[in-house]
Amino acid sequence: MGTPDFAVSALDAIAERHNVQAVFTQPDKPKNRGKKIVFSPVKQYAVDRGMNVCQPVSLRKGEDADEAFELLKRLSPDCIVVAAYGQILPERILELPKYGCINIHASLLPKYRGAAPIQACIINGETSSGVTVMMMEKGLDTGDMLLKQAVDIPFDMTAGELHDKLAALGAELILKALERLPEGISREKQNDALSCYAPVISKEMCRIDFSQPAKKVYDFIRGMSPSPCAYTFLNGKRLKIYFAGLTDTSSPLPAGQIADTKRFSVVCGDGKCVEMLSVQAEGGKRMSAQDFLRGNNLKSTDKLG
Repeated sequence: MGTPDFAVSALDAIAERHNVQAVFTQPDKPKNRGKKIVFSPVKQYAVDRGMNVCQPVSLRKGEDADEAFELLKRLSPDCIVVAAYGQILPERILELPKYGCINIHASLLPKYRGAAPIQACIINGETSSGVTVMMMEKGLDTGDMLLKQAVDIPFDMTAGELHDKLAALGAELILKALERLPEGISREKQNDALSCYAPVISKEMCRIDFSQPAKKVYDFIRGMSPSPCAYTFLNGKRLKIYFAGLTDTSSPLPAGQIADTKRFSVVCGDGKCVEMLSVQAEGGKRMSAQDFLRGNNLKSTDKLG
């Protein structure tokens, strides 16, 4: 059970060694301005390989939920593996498989439970993250931990780069967990006192707050890159910021003011500057900040925000 790219790595690894009886993923959704219906990455992978795909609107209530449960009963799976599925499993499904339901979570639990652990980890300036394979229970990411492995986060790593690293690690760990499940695998309880949550990121949450210190702004931008992508406004138009850099310059100008029009550096709340490096104007394509500056005559009085 999974939906985004993060889950594809695990599905691919599992399919190489185990019998995948069914793939559950979120219903198809319209995307972008054309509202064209697109498959989730997990569905696309499964369809390309002739796998049995199920896309219930809900697993908790309604006709869809009952049909999905009946299908699972008929399949009688040894284990259900979940990776960024996007739905909460009801108790009747959690209790169904012989070895239970296990989840691949992209953080070192109990830190960063929830839907957006990768972005939250970088936004908060963490220097390490990892993957936890855990038993699933009724709570959100609260089950017993089976396997856990950490990775370092370099100073300039984006959420997209960390995503790819953790997806590959998740695939490795889930194979180890599945191999050890029949013979028994030790479990570790989570310490709820150490937990924190990484909620779903809304579009409004992606807006850059230049009143924050420069390091905070820098971490926020790389934590949102490449998706859902941090943004601000320039002269009333939305400007996405994919990547930025910390500078060694300071300015007495107010937060959000452009301090250097040649380098596209912007003043932050602590007086230090962040230099925009990769941007996308409203209705345009992603480009380097220097290419953007060649087509836009910025003034020293311009302000982002």
